[in-house]
Amino acid sequence: MKLRFGFKTAQQNTTYKDMLRVWEEADKIPSIEHAWAFDHFIPLGPDPTGPQLEGWTLLGALAARTERLRLGLMVTGNIYRHPAILANIATTVDIISNGRLDFGIGAGWNELETSMYGIPLYPPGERIRRFGEACEVIKLLWTETRANFNGQYYQLKDALCEPKPIQKPYPPFVIGGSGEKLTLRIVAQYASVWNFVGGSVDDFRHKSAVLNEHCAAIGRNPAEIERSIQWPINYNNISEAITGMRPYIEAGATHIILNLRAPYPEAIAQKLADEVIAPLEAEFAIR
Repeated sequence: MKLRFGFKTAQQNTTYKDMLRVWEEADKIPSIEHAWAFDHFIPLGPDPTGPQLEGWTLLGALAARTERLRLGLMVTGNIYRHPAILANIATTVDIISNGRLDFGIGAGWNELETSMYGIPLYPPGERIRRFGEACEVIKLLWTETRANFNGQYYQLKDALCEPKPIQKPYPPFVIGGSGEKLTLRIVAQYASVWNFVGGSVDDFRHKSAVLNEHCAAIGRNPAEIERSIQWPINYNNISEAITGMRPYIEAGATHIILNLRAPYPEAIAQKLADEVIAPLEAEFAIR
């Protein structure tokens, strides 16, 4: 079992300088393979009034200041940007990073953000169908010289997206969501990594089994899709995350994201490597 560890610095109530410190430290630690921000415009939680940096702009800046980490947003809300525009934005970040983008995307869900900005929050079924079309639109723009698409929600006519991403055939899709009928079907079709949105380990096993069924229905090997979880880090007891994550790893999670909240302690990336990553790698390497 190959575990791949990363971290997430959700950019709320913090600064670019503080995030950059963590990312640059982690970039020098080989056991930390991936790094994430998120895609919201106001802080999540009870107080939405604090500072919040826009995700894709931030990701481009962090891509330019790192050399090794794979990077992405966990995850982009499809409803916030037209998928053709998003394809161009993501291509730019893949080029800036020299081919290190993991393309995180989901349907979108935040009612407060959409109501504040006047962005339509479509009913769940339509939102997910739009998301499915968006994945196809982006894939076409990344692979076709001139892309054409005539969907229910999105259309392309001889559409150009140049240059193409560095990664071939395109950056890996990392899809967040757990809806069994629609979302996991989209995961089976497009994703290289599926991020479980949260819940018990029994929920994780069940959703993973449903994903396997969707893969079987389209003839895809489910082993091609990594299972991803996120886990909050308690700075007062960093190693307690091991106990919490162990059942999920035993159930098949291999793509692990350690969630950090601002303010970030000094040398937090090295502490994660020493107190969480190294023990888990040693434990599961012998199984």
